[in-house]
Amino acid sequence: MGAPDTDRMRAALDLARGQLGRTGANPAVGCLLVREDVVVGRAATADGGRPHAEELALAAAGPAARGSIAYVTLEPCGERSTGEPSCAERLIAAGVARVVVAWAQDPSPRASGRGIERLRAAGVPLETGLLSDEAAQLYADYMRSLASRPESR
Repeated sequence: MGAPDTDRMRAALDLARGQLGRTGANPAVGCLLVREDVVVGRAATADGGRPHAEELALAAAGPAARGSIAYVTLEPCGERSTGEPSCAERLIAAGVARVVVAWAQDPSPRASGRGIERLRAAGVPLETGLLSDEAAQLYADYMRSLASRPESR
């Protein structure tokens, strides 16, 4: 991973920071989709926590998402409480060429490695840990709040 990847992940982290405190119990996630050095989709988790960042970025990109690189600040969810396709499933279905995740250690029952597993099982090239220190700071309060929820114990 080089300077362009770092710059793009930093932009995704900035998107997430802009939604801190506005996403309810869900984390503020940023997602940037880049195809042929052009940003084709960008989004952060919506107010109240839904839709998720990946879902919004994919909708913004439309068909241009196919073959793109997704820069996501937190592990994409592996399942949804609503029964809708997870963010990992959506990235796979959209045909992204690669996924770069800053913080791949979401202990949420809807993530907790499931999103990473789904992407790997589908053969999507995946890299984790880019700017993980910045992401860890971004998600420190989320991690503390998740640990205090009765359903996570």
